Amino acid sequence: MRIPFTKMHGLGNDFVVLDARDQPLPPIDAAAAAALADRHMGIGCDQLVLLEPSELADFRMRIFNADGSEVGACGNATRAVGLLNGAAARIETLGGLVFASPAHDGIAVEMGRPRFGWDEIPLAYAMDTHAMPVGWEDLDTPIAVNVGNPHAIFFVPEADAVDLARLGPTIEQDPLFPERINVNVATVIARDSIRLRVWERGAGLTRACGTGACATAIAAMRRGLVDRRVTVRLPGGALSIEWRHDDEIIMTGPATESFRGDFDAAAYGLLSFGTAE
Repeated sequence: MRIPFTKMHGLGNDFVVLDARDQPLPPIDAAAAAALADRHMGIGCDQLVLLEPSELADFRMRIFNADGSEVGACGNATRAVGLLNGAAARIETLGGLVFASPAHDGIAVEMGRPRFGWDEIPLAYAMDTHAMPVGWEDLDTPIAVNVGNPHAIFFVPEADAVDLARLGPTIEQDPLFPERINVNVATVIARDSIRLRVWERGAGLTRACGTGACATAIAAMRRGLVDRRVTVRLPGGALSIEWRHDDEIIMTGPATESFRGDFDAAAYGLLSFGTAE
């Protein structure tokens, strides 16, 4: 059995998309997702994205990090899937319902409403998530935001100067974060501009992180550092983030289809089930 895939990216954050909306696929587990994501022995990607039928929305999107762990949301993947779908769609995710639609400058995604409660992040124990009384070396007093998955945001004088490759995994796996954490280091450039780098849980340093851009923009707005619409500049490019007065987060940016192909299901431990090759 050969399974078709589409390789896509959003600002360099890349995905392998498997479409099971019309034709069911063998069950995808953590081992298979990690094998497909491997850049030496597999297709290679930051996240594997699986599209399935949904009773709640137009379709369901499941997201697996490169290490095989499943996560609730991915903004860049949602834009990629919105491009692949070709029309406005309501999408079910583990992090909640999102809405993707074509826009003049890419794909616009309604990401839902941010959550700030310590048990909504979640943290291991109660504390003020607006200015957390914790730190790791020079990174301290982060703000925590859940936008479908958890983020800790550190505002620093120069984001590029932070050794995020070293500190990122330490913070990600700290016992304070029972579901691990995405680590964001950000520098506010102007009232409408932020520079951002992200250590993504289960994936590592990434060229772009859509939920990280959303979480960082919301954190900066909560602290009064920026206005309600900002451009977040990541190593892979820029995203526009708006926090509407109805509390909805709108992320707009590009998505790209790189190529299409197929792979041998058996080579990744996926066995056919009642479908002809």
